[in-house]
Amino acid sequence: MNRLEDFLKPTQKELFSRLCRMFKGSTVVSKGEFILVKGEAPVMLLAHLDTVHKEPVNQICKTQNGNILMSPQGIGGDDRCGVYALVTAYRIAEQKPWLLFTCDEEIGGRGAEAFVLAHQTGQLPKELDDLKMLVEIDRKGRTDAVYYDCENEEFEEYITSKGFETEWGSFSDISVVAPELGVAAVNLSSGYYNAHTLHEYINRKHLNATVKKVVEMIADSCKPDFPKYEYIERVWGGVRGGSGWLYDDMYDLSYWRDRGAVQRRDVPLADKDHPPAEGEVPGNLPSELVDDYFDLLDYYSSHELEQLRAKYGDGIIQLMHEEEFGPDYRSDYDAPEDEDDEEDQMAVREIVGAKVS
Repeated sequence: MNRLEDFLKPTQKELFSRLCRMFKGSTVVSKGEFILVKGEAPVMLLAHLDTVHKEPVNQICKTQNGNILMSPQGIGGDDRCGVYALVTAYRIAEQKPWLLFTCDEEIGGRGAEAFVLAHQTGQLPKELDDLKMLVEIDRKGRTDAVYYDCENEEFEEYITSKGFETEWGSFSDISVVAPELGVAAVNLSSGYYNAHTLHEYINRKHLNATVKKVVEMIADSCKPDFPKYEYIERVWGGVRGGSGWLYDDMYDLSYWRDRGAVQRRDVPLADKDHPPAEGEVPGNLPSELVDDYFDLLDYYSSHELEQLRAKYGDGIIQLMHEEEFGPDYRSDYDAPEDEDDEEDQMAVREIVGAKVS
């Protein structure tokens, strides 16, 4: 399994078995939960094996130059791009990193939770205590770096020096694993776009650029003067922890004001006595926010979204949508950042066609 395409078609169970065979003799395995691959370098890379799509990929559509990949079944770049990246970085790196492949991240991080339990009960190698940083490859786009509840400024400066830009996200496996191991962690872009939709696509060039940077980071970690970046828990509104905005009462109002959350108290919010049914959009939501709200239901319950609307106003829906999916989710399909991308972006629009307004 060397090609990206080899990682896109297997089911989670099939991919789990193939990775076990690939790294046979150097793994700690919890069947159906996680695969830990032992390494030499003091860095651990993470990715999850599951996708949100209901059908396995059986048809892959590519642009003429082979750079953009899509599928009628949903390409599953979230997070098969990450799995490919981990295997590729491991193969290229002179000193091998630790790898952690988890199952069922999309339904609550079950594999990560199982890893944490195994660590707490002494079932994992003690060398994990010597790790200097954790790097997950499970983020949309090209240059995003997400830290969740970890706030180590020196670590963030190091990641930024590699060309990544700090962004915000709600949850990934490092939200669970990093606090347990006490090591700073980041989730990096892996070249997929329009996650959790059938219009998801992968930009192979963007993915490979991240792999190259991660290989550099592995080499850096092996230098004698490279520091161990400790996990420092972020404080939200005076309360530690929270893993994103799922726990809205842990956010200071000024946080959202600074990021453009509009207070629209003139618009009546959800009737507490008649809340929307789970999975439905409330009838009093402004029409321009209905599509955004519907997309967010893949990540949050109606109850959670209504709590946030009640506290921060309707503007919070658009802000959350932009931070989850990107500001150009429907209109521009992540407009090209350089001239080399223009042909690929035009091809994406042709494939998607008129299905997306």
